[in-house]
Amino acid sequence: MADGEIAVDDPRAADVRALLEQHLALMRATSPPEDVHALDLDGLLDPAVTFFSFRREGELLAVGALKQLDGQHAELKSMHTARAARGRGVARALVEHLVGVARARGCRRVSLETGTQDAFAPARALYAGAGFRPCGPFGSYGPSPSSAFMTLALPA
Repeated sequence: MADGEIAVDDPRAADVRALLEQHLALMRATSPPEDVHALDLDGLLDPAVTFFSFRREGELLAVGALKQLDGQHAELKSMHTARAARGRGVARALVEHLVGVARARGCRRVSLETGTQDAFAPARALYAGAGFRPCGPFGSYGPSPSSAFMTLALPA
């Protein structure tokens, strides 16, 4: 696991907002407008969402959120790693942490939506490496050629 601290954080913090703006800009640049499902600040402040950051010596390296869809199903949201920290295990550590939180909450499944475009290939590989498998749309998502849906079953 990459060295650093993963903790619940405030998406309104200045460094977090800057990284989230980079995330949203990337999503808008690579996905059709109807398929940009990244949460904005208001979405991250929803009571069903728990927002996390990965920091090393105070420096923000990555963010991610866990949205509780129901008592047994959670969704990974707003995963983004700072460009300088990519390829160093930071995203993998954050995914593993979020899955662990979902497991501790009694979830039986964690799902996510990501893009099908080439820009999202590293994300799809990360999730597949963590055990996520392709699935159909879930929650309020509909089918889309720009969306890849993945899920991970958690043992009881």
